[in-house]
Amino acid sequence: MTGEGPFEYGVDGPKVIVVGVDGSETSLHAGAYAWGLARRGGARLIIVHVESIAALSTLTAGGAAVMREAGEAVAEDLRRELERAAERADVRYEFVTEQGDPFTVISRVADEARADAVIVGASAQAGHRLIGSVAVKLVRTGRWPVTVVP
Repeated sequence: MTGEGPFEYGVDGPKVIVVGVDGSETSLHAGAYAWGLARRGGARLIIVHVESIAALSTLTAGGAAVMREAGEAVAEDLRRELERAAERADVRYEFVTEQGDPFTVISRVADEARADAVIVGASAQAGHRLIGSVAVKLVRTGRWPVTVVP
């Protein structure tokens, strides 16, 4: 490349970004990174919060209800933070919240939106090194570029 053509700033980045947030520190870092990327590139940002109901929570009376309430509280906190951030910066975003498996929901949303990029936080759970985290599963799927934020 000789550099003879005109310099194009900010026209080749992703136009649809999907980011998974669950309230963890790394997912909030991923959300902030995705927000900035969307703001700078004029991209559409889809923020996905998945309320994962663990199988063990159904073994105790009311366990699933408690898990659901906690997930809803996290989603509401995230929604308020997004509204505050949107007041300071012009970002086109959607907030999607669903119950289910995080990998399945994020993959489906990314496919339906024809995402150019998927961004997630790195897992801090030791067991994920053995069985694989949501980030590893998304990378292995290979349908979109995936950025894993520490």
